[in-house]
Amino acid sequence: MITRLTPQDTAFYRLESSSNPIHIGSLAILRNTEPGDGADRAVLDYDRLVDLVESRLALVPRYRRKVREIPLSLGRPVWVEDSRFDITYHIRRSALPGPGTDEQLHDLVARLTSHPLDPARPLWEMYLIERLSDGRCAIFTKSHSALVDGDTALEIGHVILDAGPAPRELAGDDWIAPREPGEVELLVGALADLAAQPRKALEVARDASAGAFAVLGTAGKAVESVVAAVRTAATGAPASPLNARTSRNRRFDVVRTDLADYRTIRGRFGCSINDAILAVVTGALRNWLLSRGEALTESTALRAVVPMSVYVEGADGDQAQTASEVSSFLIDLPVGEPNPVMRLSHIAHATELNGRQRRGVRARTLVHLAGFAPASLHAMSVRAASTFAEHTFNLVITNAPGPQAPMYIGGARMLEMYPVSPLLRNQASSIGITSYDGRVFYGLNADRDAMADIGVLATAVRDSMEEMLGACV
Repeated sequence: MITRLTPQDTAFYRLESSSNPIHIGSLAILRNTEPGDGADRAVLDYDRLVDLVESRLALVPRYRRKVREIPLSLGRPVWVEDSRFDITYHIRRSALPGPGTDEQLHDLVARLTSHPLDPARPLWEMYLIERLSDGRCAIFTKSHSALVDGDTALEIGHVILDAGPAPRELAGDDWIAPREPGEVELLVGALADLAAQPRKALEVARDASAGAFAVLGTAGKAVESVVAAVRTAATGAPASPLNARTSRNRRFDVVRTDLADYRTIRGRFGCSINDAILAVVTGALRNWLLSRGEALTESTALRAVVPMSVYVEGADGDQAQTASEVSSFLIDLPVGEPNPVMRLSHIAHATELNGRQRRGVRARTLVHLAGFAPASLHAMSVRAASTFAEHTFNLVITNAPGPQAPMYIGGARMLEMYPVSPLLRNQASSIGITSYDGRVFYGLNADRDAMADIGVLATAVRDSMEEMLGACV
């Protein structure tokens, strides 16, 4: 089957560079032992993971397809079935020096995140990371942003999760590797397409000269945030150490927080959980800037792209398992404000204003999918962020809800899940946030050179949470 990449898929595919891999990462940490005869035994091993993923690939057919360019650039690239598809190339295993620590795991994730995907193969990789301490293992997945749009093409984490220890049974998959089209066949198909739709000739010419971030027009069909962009971005983003040329290497750190704490903040100040999360992030960024000796005044702000899932609210206002839409807006985070309550007030007012003006992309596919995972929502969020010119924001903060009940992969219970969002051009850090099973998990991805102190930001998140909770008393 041959299908043409959408304009936005194409933009993401061509946005990739050695210093800016544009893949969505997802890190799941699992409890992987059960009592055996005389010793604990692993629930999930490499062979079982391969079998599980292979049985679910029919649900994410793009994961067997690769990108082929059209000769002479006469049209957008196409997805074609990979005739040499080898699942053992895409699913790999690694082990930490046992018992592996969380710090060693984060270092490994940073190294894996630093490497671009192979453009000659389907654009994804999955790693089973064994020998973590306390009988745990981890699964790290990275999927190219061109591969996952969150609607018609989901991230593979959606389909390998189960609601119980016993993996659900699916109908058999009779996929057989087909013959790949030749160069002449691709060229003839592109010429026929142009002949049938002459306007596409203008698109081809435009694509040939488009810059890497010229995706606003094409992405507008998916995520419409033009009103907020024009209003907020007229003067560009403030100068910040968060904006720097990126190297080829990354650092990664995490923060674990309790969803109950954000509910406490919401109940005390009448805000949303999203507002509480942004207030905690703002306080953390303030403390990080102060640790660097940055001069702050009360009017100092950082401008963030906040492509955020709009939660389906339960009867008591809590985050539900799924999201109804993903929308995007620019928001000034008041990092110069020393009072945490005032920071929250500014953020709540700004998000309310944006909420009346923004429009988002519906996430019907996610709402009705049984094995829900937030990685696809993070992929949609990164797409939303790319609709803004790079000089108009300082960083990207993605926030996606996860299931609030335990989930399993191949029988192993998932304990934690962290997004690993890519760094866009001249962005030294990205912050991905996911709620799952009563916790809120932060994945902090950063350039190794520009933000060697990412651990300081991780500590600042915890300190900011304590400050917000102190203000609730």
